[in-house]
Amino acid sequence: MAEISAADVKALRDQTGAGMMDCKRALADSSGDVAKAGELLRERGLAKAVKREGRATSEGSVALAVKGAAGALVELACETDFVAKTDDFQKLVTELAQVAAADPKLDRAELLLEAQVGGEKVRDRISAAVAKLGENVVLRRVQRIVLEGQGTIGAYVHAGGKLGVLVGLRTTAKGPGLEALAKDLAMHVAAADPSPLAVERGGLAPDVLEREHRIFRSQVEQSGKPEKLWDKIVEGRIGKFYAEVCLVQQPFVKNPDQTVGQLLREASQKLGAPVEVTGFVRFKLGEASPS
Repeated sequence: MAEISAADVKALRDQTGAGMMDCKRALADSSGDVAKAGELLRERGLAKAVKREGRATSEGSVALAVKGAAGALVELACETDFVAKTDDFQKLVTELAQVAAADPKLDRAELLLEAQVGGEKVRDRISAAVAKLGENVVLRRVQRIVLEGQGTIGAYVHAGGKLGVLVGLRTTAKGPGLEALAKDLAMHVAAADPSPLAVERGGLAPDVLEREHRIFRSQVEQSGKPEKLWDKIVEGRIGKFYAEVCLVQQPFVKNPDQTVGQLLREASQKLGAPVEVTGFVRFKLGEASPS
């Protein structure tokens, strides 16, 4: 029988999070080969993981990463807030966001699960986390944002990973003023929750506008108000609708007397170059079903 050193046991425990006696048995069963012992523990850990599949995952964390002209948001779910706050869980979700940000192909959860990280699949890394943390862990969703041309990406994580936002800005401007603007806009999206389909009025699908106009028209026709006022009332309600769902029409959260569009025009003048929002992504923990 191969000699089992304390250093090998410690290394295996650090790698897998398994108990000391489990590590010793795995090393003995693999003739002292730490890598093979890790595989054995993974196999034994997977048996535990299977039992945890299907258990509710209402907690978790949202993490983001920005790498050059691309950023990614990842939501990793678990069963309890206690596990979500552990260093192991936070390290894993952060690592997954970094992997997704670095590879343009990893724009869906099922693709990220098959990606390689440190010589193993993300799917296997999550299974190892299930065994170590003792809870079901699910990669709920992934979304990337990519700049086309020059610009920057604003990033914001709120409430300990309960909410994350990425905002893409296209501009030739550079410097701390631009980065501060990007951060402010990410915070605005976090607070105001605009429609993900509408940066500007033109971004709203025609059928959405037709539906809202039809609803408002029906409402005003049944309101009892004079017919000569109907068009004006409908126009006013459409304006309020734009302010609710279109990012640039919304009052800026840090200065409600100014719209986001006005903020962008003001920033463009200060920075000496036009600044345009190209898109944004907002993840709130638990708002979507697992993918």
